[in-house]
Amino acid sequence: MNAPVPPVQSRAEDLVRRFAEVYGAEPDGVWRAPGRVNLIGEHTDYNNGFVLPFAIDRSALVAVRLRRPGSEPDFEREAEADVVRVASTYAPDGEELSRARFSIGGLEPGGVGGWAAYPAGVVYAMVHSSGAAVPGFDLLLDSTVPVGAGLSSSHAVEVAVAVALNELLELGLDRPRMARLTQYAENEFVGAPTGIMDQSASLMGQEGSALFLDCRSLDSETVPLPLARHGLEMLVIDTRVVHSHADGGYSARRSSCERGAAALGAASLREVPAGTSLDVLDDETRRRVRHVLGENERVLQVVRQLRADDVGGIGNLLTASHASLRDDFEVSCPELDQAVDAALAAGALGARMTGGGFGGSAIALIRRDDEERVSAAVLAAFAARGFREPALFTVLPADGAGRVRLTWSRGE
Repeated sequence: MNAPVPPVQSRAEDLVRRFAEVYGAEPDGVWRAPGRVNLIGEHTDYNNGFVLPFAIDRSALVAVRLRRPGSEPDFEREAEADVVRVASTYAPDGEELSRARFSIGGLEPGGVGGWAAYPAGVVYAMVHSSGAAVPGFDLLLDSTVPVGAGLSSSHAVEVAVAVALNELLELGLDRPRMARLTQYAENEFVGAPTGIMDQSASLMGQEGSALFLDCRSLDSETVPLPLARHGLEMLVIDTRVVHSHADGGYSARRSSCERGAAALGAASLREVPAGTSLDVLDDETRRRVRHVLGENERVLQVVRQLRADDVGGIGNLLTASHASLRDDFEVSCPELDQAVDAALAAGALGARMTGGGFGGSAIALIRRDDEERVSAAVLAAFAARGFREPALFTVLPADGAGRVRLTWSRGE
């Protein structure tokens, strides 16, 4: 099992000190945005369907300081007034920080690479989608959301930047608007055809609850997810197989869904009536469509059971979701399948891959008393197959993004 994550407050205070060392001044504040686990509802978001994610107690923190005229001698020239300097504590081996910089006026889709594309994408979206006047600023990032694990580390960064700039610039954007803005950043700037789910969970999550989101209307509702009261835990199994939403596999699945909807005479798969024959589709498209239609129904079933306080009873639906993702949507991988199979054999109530697939993490709904046994079984199964050792940790539903209240104030 991984070591416990430091509390947000101590991480934020450390980030303030580090920011002053890096940029020579205190930040205007620190903002937090959590990663997410998608309980169920995979590849339904961009099909205008239903999803049921929850924000987790692992998060991205950003310390931000707007640039003020006359305060930084090296930024006196007008040509550099819109420069953004960003740094991250997640750095390559041997380096203290990962650094980048970009000019707001020069931002073009695909023009910023690596992790810096995420804050740059948010700035681009604010300028081009919201018409905001964004000045230059400095940013320092720290994140405890594992990268490439399917827990939405990139969206956590984007959301943290969005809530920070929204507050500092007094833009007045509400949570659904910020969700659409960060989706615009992903789609139009980063080039990843993601839906609206991840950023919505990061923005609107609530402690002890999951977020039932209708991705067509963007209506959302919190649904109780009282794991602790039922003696349950959600075990995350990070396979350490890194995935990327910007690769061809994710785009191909989305295109297949769009073709299926068009062939069935619908604007999206959400509009396909229950019981519609799929015989007009070729085999691959039929299987893709069958997954999405079935997954939407599984989400609704899980919501009904959670409302009835039947938390343990959702396990079979989680496992059915994995089988559909593996066989019909074909976005699993040997490591994810092994994680699910080993967890179930060791007593998990249900298990499935979570996230876009092709790597990342699986989740297992387990009894608290079974954590050690299930974890040991997964580790042994990976070792027997010669797979890289996975990272194992439990998560709890957490509150959505916001400012971290610190014990200091500017000028003290």
